Amino acid sequence: MGYKNCLDLYIQATNTHNFKNVKELLHPEAIYWFSNKSCTTMNEIQNYFENAWDVIKQEVYSASNIHWIAVDEKTATCIYTYHYEGYKDGSFVKGSGRATNVFIKESLDEWKLIHEHLSSL
Repeated sequence: MGYKNCLDLYIQATNTHNFKNVKELLHPEAIYWFSNKSCTTMNEIQNYFENAWDVIKQEVYSASNIHWIAVDEKTATCIYTYHYEGYKDGSFVKGSGRATNVFIKESLDEWKLIHEHLSSL
């Protein structure tokens, strides 16, 4: 699996709303920066994801305008516009923001997400 495929799988895993699927693609030392919170442990990251899925029901997450801004044999960094849509308190909502993801190569053909930074536009 290449780094681009890892991003695709990460988005697919996010849309399963099952953190076990997301965790398979995360480096054990992953750090997330959200607009309102930083998560530095896997438990914090899991709690943030699960809370988001609870607040926005049936959320669909996607990415557009993906640009790989730094790539070498062991790291890959991309920026993109993220989009979400779903139901909050029974009403349809959608939004978007900016994302930065950093992947590192763990083995011959295994990439893991080690950092994500999301911010609203």
